Amino acid sequence: MLRLQFIPYSEIANLSSENKISKVLRIVKNNRIILLEGKFSPEEEALLIERTMNSISRRFKGIEICSVGDQAKEDLINKLKRNLAKAILGINVSGMTIIGPASIVKEIKRDPDKIELLTKNIR
Repeated sequence: MLRLQFIPYSEIANLSSENKISKVLRIVKNNRIILLEGKFSPEEEALLIERTMNSISRRFKGIEICSVGDQAKEDLINKLKRNLAKAILGINVSGMTIIGPASIVKEIKRDPDKIELLTKNIR
């Protein structure tokens, strides 16, 4: 059975980077695919990859991750509002991130407007 878990931005907004990464890895190690509202910062994504590499074992093969933003269709005013909120609050709520275990996710295809997730046959 394929399990998806949606995580709204409000659920991780007040967590430290370390706690965000721990939460994500804990969920993914339980063979769930995460649909995360928003995107990690480049530093958080690098930390996630580093922690994943340190966690690889026979049972846990790693993760697949992909983010897509909605900036392509924004007009100038909305882009300014989003950038101002990001500068003041330090948040990046626009977009969506998919994170899944490499043992389940076969491939993630991305273009500026959408993400396609292909899974392996689960036995």
